Amino acid sequence: GGAGRRSRRLAVLVTGVCVALAALVATGMALAQRTDEVAAIDGHAVTRDELLFHMRRLAPAVQNELRNQYHLTGAIDWTARAGDRTALQRLADRALDEIRQDKATLILAKEQGLVGSVDHAAFLTELEEENARRTDAIARGEVVYGLAEFSPEEYYSHRLTDLTTLLQQRLSAKAGDPLWVTDAEVRQAFDADKDAWSANATTYTYTKLVVPVPEGAGPDHAAALQRRVAAADRLRDVAKREPGAKLTTDTYHGGGTAAHQQDLMAVLGTLAPGRISDPVPSAGQITFYELTGRTVDEKAAFADYSRRIRQSLVEEKFHQFLRRRVDGSDITVDTAAVESVNPEDVQH
Repeated sequence: GGAGRRSRRLAVLVTGVCVALAALVATGMALAQRTDEVAAIDGHAVTRDELLFHMRRLAPAVQNELRNQYHLTGAIDWTARAGDRTALQRLADRALDEIRQDKATLILAKEQGLVGSVDHAAFLTELEEENARRTDAIARGEVVYGLAEFSPEEYYSHRLTDLTTLLQQRLSAKAGDPLWVTDAEVRQAFDADKDAWSANATTYTYTKLVVPVPEGAGPDHAAALQRRVAAADRLRDVAKREPGAKLTTDTYHGGGTAAHQQDLMAVLGTLAPGRISDPVPSAGQITFYELTGRTVDEKAAFADYSRRIRQSLVEEKFHQFLRRRVDGSDITVDTAAVESVNPEDVQH
């Protein structure tokens, strides 16, 4: 009987030790998880690694801002105060604000089935997989667009841009979607800023006068020519009296990105019909422009720009939609965990 009781007590003792050990392990794991978590946004953990990633990414921008705002020179001392906080505290606050905004995009992407997780660890896994895929594709001789290998910072920006584009497309696809833009909204935006949207649909007719500068012309030659042009009603009248002057007429359909098109637009776009431009000097000659007519094909302008206007309105609505989600998000910060970050962590 005594042996049995000792055996049962031993069993209870062993069981108790196992339970205690299990509890200790569970507590240790929970503590480890809590130690790694510096904040939570709508229930999604923000880890220390994630905070450090953003602090390192934002450090150059914050350094420049501090230099400009507080007229600092040389290397930034992260432990020194800049206003009411240290430079490091400002950097941490900036990083947490950035995480909160970006997390709103990631949570929205998860809701739409575009990502499986919003965690930083998942991002790093995805980065590793993407780089491996690109390495394999290059090894097979396939064309890889963009970078052969992303750094974490490059891939973060790339991924966030792609997700933003996909979200804008998905949430503006049909009537009733949060980013849906109506035809009436597009028309209203066009009418409100018609000059800007109509630039490429404007046709200009103009006269150009090119007057050669004679050899040995004095310093007042250009000014004297400008006075003669200003006194005339039309460039045609000046052309008859200026030796070697060449008068031409032409038509310019607004738009174009070539340098000469941009230069021409800069002159014609400021003239009213019947007015003559200021002199445009170049090597060995002086040119004047006279605008003889301007017409706008509003129908063509609207056709050209409606798609662009619609996209700009979608982007504007997305910004507002995301801002509301950020403002309504719930964030809790473990201040002690954030303050445990030191300058060496950021410079690592």
